[in-house]
Amino acid sequence: MSQSRREFLGAMGAALGLAAYQQGSSRAQPNSTAQIAVQLYSVRDHIQSEHDAVEVFSRLSAMGYRNVETAFWPEGLSVSRVGQLLREAGLEVISAHVELPVGDEREVMLRTAEAYECTRMVWHGWPMDDRYRSNEGVDELTELYNECHEFASQNGLTLYLHNHWWEFEQLPDGSLPYYRLLEGLNTEILFEIDTWWTLVAGLNPATVLKDFGRRAPLLHIKDGAVINTEGPMVAIGTGLQDFPAITSAAAADYWIVEFDSCETDMFEALASSYNYLSELSM
Repeated sequence: MSQSRREFLGAMGAALGLAAYQQGSSRAQPNSTAQIAVQLYSVRDHIQSEHDAVEVFSRLSAMGYRNVETAFWPEGLSVSRVGQLLREAGLEVISAHVELPVGDEREVMLRTAEAYECTRMVWHGWPMDDRYRSNEGVDELTELYNECHEFASQNGLTLYLHNHWWEFEQLPDGSLPYYRLLEGLNTEILFEIDTWWTLVAGLNPATVLKDFGRRAPLLHIKDGAVINTEGPMVAIGTGLQDFPAITSAAAADYWIVEFDSCETDMFEALASSYNYLSELSM
């Protein structure tokens, strides 16, 4: 990594850290719609080319979205080009889903951060790691994540962990993997709590968010009509989730709307979700 790139990312990280400090740690919910974001994984099936990306980004911007979280792109679309297209559409990348920075993925993480002008790097956590099934395995993951944090931190980036349901399923001793991580990880490692998957795991998302506090500044906001791991999602506020309780319990900077799949038209659901969260944040 060049010194100029390190200086660029380090300065960006310092600026974001100062902004977070100035906002204060006691705020329980966003006070403006600017803190609503969308995970672009939701529209992956609608982006197969650069032309598609331009059209989709324009539609999201027209709905009111100003912040996005990125996932991955089809072959032929580079992160540098996507970063440019997002900026042209008036969309800011507030976080990016990435692989853990191990081996060649270290350089990929740095290129991603530079292309998006973003310092929040989120390990997406898919697929399930069998080490989440034992205390010893979770301790191994704790060591791995701490090592990945060291690399990210040295380059001005912040490592986040994103959950599915298995990170909140009981270990043999009755404890929960994510709570074990919360206790053992470097405190500079943060969490992106997926509120739907915590519900699927049998927990109360609001309780989890109270427990994680400011260690979970990013939330995935998802809703469903049936508790399962594969069914389609529904527009935010029309399913089983108690979002007033969730958002009041959270100490989050961003509510990130995401659909793994959708029962209705995706863009209608995204627009409805944005409007619901906008009203909730007033």
